Amino acid sequence: MKHTISYILFTILSIGLFASGLYFIKTLEDPQGILRVLPYICVGLGCVMFGHGIGGIVDQLAMKNNSAAAKQLEIDKKDERNMAIANRAKAKAYDMMIHVFGALILAIALMGTDLTVVLQLVFAFMFILGYSTYYRFTYYKEM
Repeated sequence: MKHTISYILFTILSIGLFASGLYFIKTLEDPQGILRVLPYICVGLGCVMFGHGIGGIVDQLAMKNNSAAAKQLEIDKKDERNMAIANRAKAKAYDMMIHVFGALILAIALMGTDLTVVLQLVFAFMFILGYSTYYRFTYYKEM
């Protein structure tokens, strides 16, 4: 019950965010600076938050009405085989992301994009690689 209330509040907040974004899109005549993109960010965040909130509400109601399905879902979440499959899929996605992200940085740099944009992408890329290396060494020491 406690989680359902938080999902309801989250959904109401998302509707307010979405509505305020639409209001500012329609009413601002000549936006300058951050006001050019802020209403669209509000609309996007409102949509995402609404989907998350409604999904949580539907999930809670389905689990409340069918206790056998709730128990089976809890067993499936904690199953070692499912966890191993999920971790292996994440590892494959990470491996692909490294190559795609590197190619994207190269393409953006070759297009003559502003240096600050390219450097931000490079720093994000290096942060991801550093994070991966740190945990690789940490797990290597543990095992």
